[in-house]
Amino acid sequence: MNIWGVHVGHHRRCGWMRARLGVWLAGGCLCLLIGQPVHAVVQVLPEMVLIGEGRTVTEAKVIRMDPTVQAVLAAFKQAERALQKQDLTSLMEFYASAYNYHGLHLAEVERIWREVFEHYRDLSSTHLFSEMRIIPGVDGPRVELTCTGGLYGMDLQSSERITLDSWFKEVHYLVHEKGGWRFLGNKGDAPRSAPFSSSPHHPLF
Repeated sequence: MNIWGVHVGHHRRCGWMRARLGVWLAGGCLCLLIGQPVHAVVQVLPEMVLIGEGRTVTEAKVIRMDPTVQAVLAAFKQAERALQKQDLTSLMEFYASAYNYHGLHLAEVERIWREVFEHYRDLSSTHLFSEMRIIPGVDGPRVELTCTGGLYGMDLQSSERITLDSWFKEVHYLVHEKGGWRFLGNKGDAPRSAPFSSSPHHPLF
């Protein structure tokens, strides 16, 4: 039993397998994309909607050119580069200082990433964005970003490439801090329509 109250595992070919870590990283196959994702993907989906500043934008070209969208994409791409290099210091810069997800804070997330880096290689992630809301606030704007994606890597024990984690329409919270957008946490439970292979517990992305 661990900080989530469950055991860590991974998902392969839409079936559960046990892993060596001490927390569950619920996996899944993103069949809407490519059967077994291998390469990193960080992109805005064609149907993405941008909501904020009294407007709703659906035109893909306008969304891609939006400065906030570009800055958020840049933050995720920078995190992806750190992930592929297994550069823990750079990867932790993606997280906001006030990061909190169901009681998990920076120290816990850093420890989990250390365990992931210890047991897996050739890590990559997929982030497909379908909606972005820009919420004004006293301390600056916050972004609520709807994302479908996954985390993948090669198991050092079996040499197999597996899905470590997957999420379906998870809402990420980001805040602008230290000159860039930082990951503050996730909304919580995944939608009821989420595939069976998806899990609402995603403290890493």
